[in-house]
Amino acid sequence: MKPGLSLRVSQHLALTPQLQQSIRLLQLSTLELSQEVSQMLDDNPFLELTEDQPVREEFGMDQVDTPVRQADREAELSTASTTSDYASDAGASSSDDEVTPLSAADAQSWDGDGTSEMAPDDNEWGGDAKAHGNNLGEGDEVDAGELARTQESLQSHLHAQALASRLGEEDRVALRFLIESLNEDGYLEDTLDTLATGLGPRDDEEMEQLVHHFTVALRTLQGFNPVGVGASDLGECLRLQLRVMQRAQAVDAPRQALLAVAVRICSQPMDVLARRDIKRLVQLCGAPDAAVREAIALIGRLEPKPGRRFVNVERNIVVPDVLVVKVGKGAQLRFRVQINPEVMPRLRVHDIYANALKQHRGNGSDASNYAALQQRLQEARWFIKNIQQRFDTILRVSTAIVERQKSFFIHGVLAMRPLVLREIADELGLHESTISRVTTAKFMATPLGTFELKYFFGSGLGTESGGNASSTAVRALIKQFIDAESNRKPLSDNQLSDMLQEQGIACARRTVAKYREGLRIATASLRRAL
Repeated sequence: MKPGLSLRVSQHLALTPQLQQSIRLLQLSTLELSQEVSQMLDDNPFLELTEDQPVREEFGMDQVDTPVRQADREAELSTASTTSDYASDAGASSSDDEVTPLSAADAQSWDGDGTSEMAPDDNEWGGDAKAHGNNLGEGDEVDAGELARTQESLQSHLHAQALASRLGEEDRVALRFLIESLNEDGYLEDTLDTLATGLGPRDDEEMEQLVHHFTVALRTLQGFNPVGVGASDLGECLRLQLRVMQRAQAVDAPRQALLAVAVRICSQPMDVLARRDIKRLVQLCGAPDAAVREAIALIGRLEPKPGRRFVNVERNIVVPDVLVVKVGKGAQLRFRVQINPEVMPRLRVHDIYANALKQHRGNGSDASNYAALQQRLQEARWFIKNIQQRFDTILRVSTAIVERQKSFFIHGVLAMRPLVLREIADELGLHESTISRVTTAKFMATPLGTFELKYFFGSGLGTESGGNASSTAVRALIKQFIDAESNRKPLSDNQLSDMLQEQGIACARRTVAKYREGLRIATASLRRAL
């Protein structure tokens, strides 16, 4: 093939650094945003945190409610299928129809739409200023809610009891080691031999001594509260609780017999008990049918996870991005939506550094240094602007969701309306991909609880009246039916489907089964009381 030169004309959409950063910040969770801000504060000397109430620099945000320009809409469309790492996507190869990243020289440019004189006042927007008004009146301060109190951990609870135990020094050390080896449910997953081997004994004699100390410590541990802690599996955990009940005073003979049957049942494979195979358990335990049924009912009231109440709930706390407050009563009832002030970083450009840079015009050998510092200053301004846009977009989307789902906030989950991303996108003039990024890992604190923004979206099921019922409302209705069912005659999926049909909701049996499994509700056979 003969080499040659040719010209080709094509159109490309370029993702500027500002747009890439804006998209990336929009999809970050509150924790990830905090980490991003900390990283930027470390890297950029022109950016600083402030406890004051900085004057908000508008950056043209008075037009935030206007639909996006066609060029921006095309840019969003072109990035709808990209992954969360937009910076890496910018380096990927592209065809004529793909987004073309900027060149290496352009990628370092943060000039944007202004120069160093762009912001007459570098006291930029911060966390205490009102993002897009924030729907706050003067003097309005809403707390996100009290955080859960720091609970005592299971290990701390057990160590406190270990202080009162009468053990030798080596056994006490072994007990402390076992306590630290428990999982959050209170189970000792590793065998004593495995734990002893992990300590690297020098010979078999030392290995035997370690196992002996662990055995003594385990016997002591299993006598601690909560009962059942230190068990190796579910069967042993249940047996420990039953034996404590057997040793209790004032237990009559019939009760002792029932507890003995329950212990024998818990000594069998747990899958037999899970299936509630009465005939098989009668054969294995050699007990009457009625006694086995009563013992299973007793076992059902035991605690399968002794460490459950000690789980540190604070690590699962969700800090809401948006607060919904009920205002007024009766016909004047409305819901005010605002950004949680606690999640908005208080950022501004460092005044001293910015003013020093403005007064010092680099020339000669200092020109390159001046240009580099000027770029970092512009980068700080764009970072503040993009964070501002992030919260403004979250507020706009949240307000639109609350308006669409007002019945939910008044009447509860059964009044949830069907809602898809396209409806909010069309209303706000944004792309569906933008709505998806906004509603992912963003949470809303409401009078009914804290929900992820995606919770308010759901497909619709047809009704006899020609309308649609939200899948979220149908799930709640199924749970309501199951909660009200008879324990001796639980409702099957077919019966639940028929009951929904009576309510005018067309929901097939397979759909009911899918929703029931999503709610983590067992089948009718497993819900049947004995």
